Amino acid sequence: MREGGGVFVPPSSHETSWTLTWFLPVVMSHRIIIKDDSEWICWPGGLNWEKVISCVPPSCVPAVSMFLNTLTPKFYVALTGTSSLISGLILIFEWWYFRKYGTSFIEQVSVSHLRPLLGGVDSSTPSTSNTSNGEADSNRQKCKVWRNPLNLFRGGEYNRYTWVTGREPLTYYDMNLSAQDHQTFFTCDSDHLRPADAIMQKAWRERNPQARISAAHEEKTTTIMEGEGLFKEGLEGRDTNVLVYIKRRLAMCSRKLGRTREAVKMMRDLMKEFPLLSMFNIHENLLESLLELQNYADVQAVLAKYDDISLPKSATICYTAALLKARAVSDKFSPEAASRRGLSTAEMNAVEAIHRAVEFNPHVPKYLLEMKSLILPPEHILKRGDSEAIAYAFFHLQHWKRVEGALNLLHCTWEGTFRMIPYPLEKGHLFYPYPICTETADRELLPMFHEVSVYPKKELPFFILFTAGLCSFTAMLALLTHQFPELMGVFAKAFLSTLFAPLNFIMEKVESILPSSLWHQLTRI
Repeated sequence: MREGGGVFVPPSSHETSWTLTWFLPVVMSHRIIIKDDSEWICWPGGLNWEKVISCVPPSCVPAVSMFLNTLTPKFYVALTGTSSLISGLILIFEWWYFRKYGTSFIEQVSVSHLRPLLGGVDSSTPSTSNTSNGEADSNRQKCKVWRNPLNLFRGGEYNRYTWVTGREPLTYYDMNLSAQDHQTFFTCDSDHLRPADAIMQKAWRERNPQARISAAHEEKTTTIMEGEGLFKEGLEGRDTNVLVYIKRRLAMCSRKLGRTREAVKMMRDLMKEFPLLSMFNIHENLLESLLELQNYADVQAVLAKYDDISLPKSATICYTAALLKARAVSDKFSPEAASRRGLSTAEMNAVEAIHRAVEFNPHVPKYLLEMKSLILPPEHILKRGDSEAIAYAFFHLQHWKRVEGALNLLHCTWEGTFRMIPYPLEKGHLFYPYPICTETADRELLPMFHEVSVYPKKELPFFILFTAGLCSFTAMLALLTHQFPELMGVFAKAFLSTLFAPLNFIMEKVESILPSSLWHQLTRI
């Protein structure tokens, strides 16, 4: 039975309907002929689907057709607008999660939960336990946290900053490490027998400065001079660790109060009297004081002793060495002249020293060149991390400014370092590959209001870019549908017709090959 070029087939009790996914596009993009007093369905003959068997139950067609015909442009505006809103919320969450944790939430969930379900290799399987444990131990060793040799005074500097700005310059993690250091260096098993030592142990465990002050009068000083007086009172009758700590802090008091030569003498005496106590890194305090005196010959002598391949490096060692070599050529250095005639031997040595320092800690130049604002340095630092860069630049920026042309030479050459180490996490040039754990440790050491410097710069995850594109696209569709409903309707129909054109072509080829009876049996399955 034909009508309008179509073929009618009576549905049986065994026939099943096509899914709505297949049916809706056809309804929206093609004319369906339904006989008023019949249960048969007719596909338009213009599609050459005369042998295609339609298995849609007749009861579903009027409802679907009526639903689609009653949709107004407002529905599509609401649909696209809701999609844009949901995409925007996902984008905001993904961006916040990436800034806070350095990774995509969707990607992390996919790797952690979906990948094992799909048969992926789990990084925590026993077969790779030895390798993963070795890598974890190596990363932990590389990311060891060190006591900052140039840390400020709690009462006279850190607390004054809090009183003025209302911000806490130290994190709880940083202060907890300091308490652990104090208990490790300055306590013993018999301290509980002495009330004064027991009180100090309790004070070190307090988080609130007022609680520490009330417990042991710690940090009650508000100036460097008051702190110096308290340190002098504690010189007598102390063991070696406490004595070295107090003398070093007294030397730092003298340096901050302008008595730099006296501070240099105290530091030299300490290094001569206790040469094995290298944990305090007193030589870094000495280097900074000698640079303040502009005694560059003595600075070179200290570097000759401590800038050794067998000794651990630091930003102070590497950048001070670069400063001394830059000082020899920086006053006459010109990038235009150097590009014409090439670099001289002294200029090449200075550039190589800068590249060496930047490879060790790539965060320092932005602070020295004042491309990034400084904050108070923490009490602990991570070597090669942002915390060490802040601690170095906080005290040494003035020394670089004092050397004419040094910052200009640094500005012209520091970025060339990254051309020598294109894959910093896989291989290094003069040092070991850059550790991957610095960002996490620095976020714990540095206050929340500081934007942690990250190296190498992470690319935006795919899902952030995808959600941003989806949000923008759906928002644009919602706006265009609201402004031009009829035109967007034409475009939608044209898009659907184009989208399903390959399907129509395939169906035509299939119906020309398969017999109508076989095709009918396939559609019944």
